[in-house]
Parts: sequence; structure tokens; C-alpha cells
Amino acid sequence: MNFLSRIKLSSRELLLFIAASLALSMAFSMVDSTFNNFLNERFALTGFQRSFLEFPRELPGFLVVFVSAALWFLCSRRLGVVAMILGAVGAVLVGFASSSYGVMIIWLFIYSMGNHLFMPVASTIGMELAREGQDGRRLGQLNSIRNLAVIMGSFVVALGFKYFGFTFKHTFAIAAALLVVAAILLFMMKPEPVVEKRKFLQLHKEYRLFYVLNVLAGARKQLFITFAPWVLVSVLKQPTQIMATLFTIGGVIGILFQPLLGWAIDKFGERFVLASEAVILVFVCVGYGFAKFVFSTETAFLVVCACFLIDQMIFSVSMARATYMKKIAIQADHIQPALTAAVTIDHVFSITAALVGGVIWNTFGFQYVFLLGMVIAAINFFVALRVKLPQKNTA
Repeated sequence: MNFLSRIKLSSRELLLFIAASLALSMAFSMVDSTFNNFLNERFALTGFQRSFLEFPRELPGFLVVFVSAALWFLCSRRLGVVAMILGAVGAVLVGFASSSYGVMIIWLFIYSMGNHLFMPVASTIGMELAREGQDGRRLGQLNSIRNLAVIMGSFVVALGFKYFGFTFKHTFAIAAALLVVAAILLFMMKPEPVVEKRKFLQLHKEYRLFYVLNVLAGARKQLFITFAPWVLVSVLKQPTQIMATLFTIGGVIGILFQPLLGWAIDKFGERFVLASEAVILVFVCVGYGFAKFVFSTETAFLVVCACFLIDQMIFSVSMARATYMKKIAIQADHIQPALTAAVTIDHVFSITAALVGGVIWNTFGFQYVFLLGMVIAAINFFVALRVKLPQKNTA
């Protein structure tokens, strides 16, 4: 009853954004759940072709600040509409017009551009719809809703392929339709005014600590996205379905954990949450890198799984960086450009960390990658301790 009462009391704009978030998160989940199988069945990819595919998929993350700069005249909600349209077009073309590997790469780039373009927009709109002092709580609630939608999308794919004769065209078509629905819902939201040209390509020295936090976040991201799964699959020899199971369990936990994390950001502050993440990550890296040498194979597997789930939970601490940026912003129209620049910075160092980590893994051993992760976490801890919020002028 309390939940229903909150829904009734929510603003029209918030309800529209919640509905859009459900639709788009289901769509992205459906594509993610089927894309690797689609590649395997449609194209006879060599190892190089599969690894090269990460470049066009991640390149939009680097380019997003330049695309946003070109579309400076659009407010965050209208930019979200453009992102959803790009995603829908890309999904349809990947599913229906991938006549060759090279052509598919072009369509994947379009789809990924929509996905990455929405990343900073999601945080911007979420904080626009938050009550004073409750930015973290609102972002946590929205992330929880997206977690639920991801599980729903994966469930639709599983049921569709098992019982309803789905093909890849079905999933890409449904995903595209959901992205169109999300675009319509975002378009129905009242646009925020854009009073002057926003300088997406300008970095401000006042936000240098925020930029540094995102440099470290980009390097840290690869521990979870690339190297943690490698430990499970390559080192501990676990089957592919283990990863799907862990992501599902993590998604279910996230539905409850995300709002709690958002509450902690509002209650204890960004410095406490960011520093706590760094401390936890040190222990997670120890588990990833050394469980195999300390425990039996079965126990090591359980330890690494626990580390993976904890890692998946604290991955959402990115909310704290977004709320920190809002609080230190000199002008309100600096927030979205800074969050957009953060996506580009994140991807530059994420790609770099992936390459460096791969060399370290192959040359010295997987445990040394996580020693590097411990160093990154330690640096992150001391950087987080420097986070200070400006005093509010009550005069």
C-alpha cells in the first residue's frame, strides 16, 4: 500500500521516466542476452574478429562527448530521445540487415552510440527528478528499476527461445520496439530549457578531482567486466552458464541494494561511500587473485563467486560520482557536460587498462592483474578522502 501511495504521489515526469527506464533496460538486456549467440550462429568469426568487435562497440563511449557537443541545443530529455532512436535503428539493422561481418559492425556502432549517449543522460534526468538532498536515493531507486527490467528482458529471451520459437530477428525487433516506446515516453516529458550553448568539450579545473575519480573508475571497470569473468572461465574452468547465473543473482540482489546504496550516499556522503568502495575492492581483488592458491578448487570457486557478486553490487557506486558532480557544479548547465566528459574519460582508461591487464595476465599471470587492481583501489581510497563538498550559502 505504501508503494502504491508513492506511485500515486509521484510526478508525471517521474512516472514517464520510470516507464521509459523499464522499456529501454528491457531492450538493452534482450540484445545483450542474445548478441554473442547471434554472432556465433550468423558469422564464422575468428578470434581476432571477435576481439576486434569490442572496438566499434566501445568507441561510442569515447566519442559520446563529441556527439553531445554537436547536439548541444538539445536538453537532456530530448538527447535521450535521440539516443533511443539511434539504439532502435541500430538494433533493427543488426537483426535484419547484417549481410556481412563488416556491415554488421556499422550497425553495431549505431546501436552502441545510442546506448552510450544515454549513460550520462540517465543520471542527469534522474537528479533533475530528485527532491533536494535526495539525489542518491532517486538514482538508487531508478537503478533498482533498471535491474528489474534487465531480469525481465533476460526472462523474455529465455522463455521465447525455449517455448515460443523465437529467432534472433524476434528479439532484435522486440528490443527495437521497446526503444521506440522509450523514445516516445521521453519525448512526452516536459523539456528542460537550454538557455545557451553548453560547452561539452571544455574541462573545468574546479572539477579536476571528479575527472580523476573517473580515470580510476575506468581502470577499475575492467576488473569486473573483463578479468573477473576470465578468472571463472579460464582459471577455474567454469561453464558459460555460471556467468549468466551470477549476473541474474546479482541483478536480484541489486533490486534491494541499489536504493540502499542511494540512501547511504545521501546519509553519509560521497566521500564515505567512495572510500568504502575502495576498501572493499582491495579485499575483492585479493579473492580474485589468490583464492586459487589458498583454498581448494571448490572453496576458491565459492570465494570468487562471492567476490564477483560483491563487485557487481559496488559497481553502482558510480552514482556517488554523479551526485558529487551535481553538488560541486558551479552552474547547473555544467552537470550534463561534465557527466558526458566522464563517460569519455572512463572509456579511454578502460580500454587502456584492458590492454595493459591483458599483457600482464599473459606475461606474469592472472594474479598480478589483481595486484594492479589493489594498487588502483588504494589510490582511489586516498583520492576519495579528498572529496569535499562546498559549504551552502545560507545568507
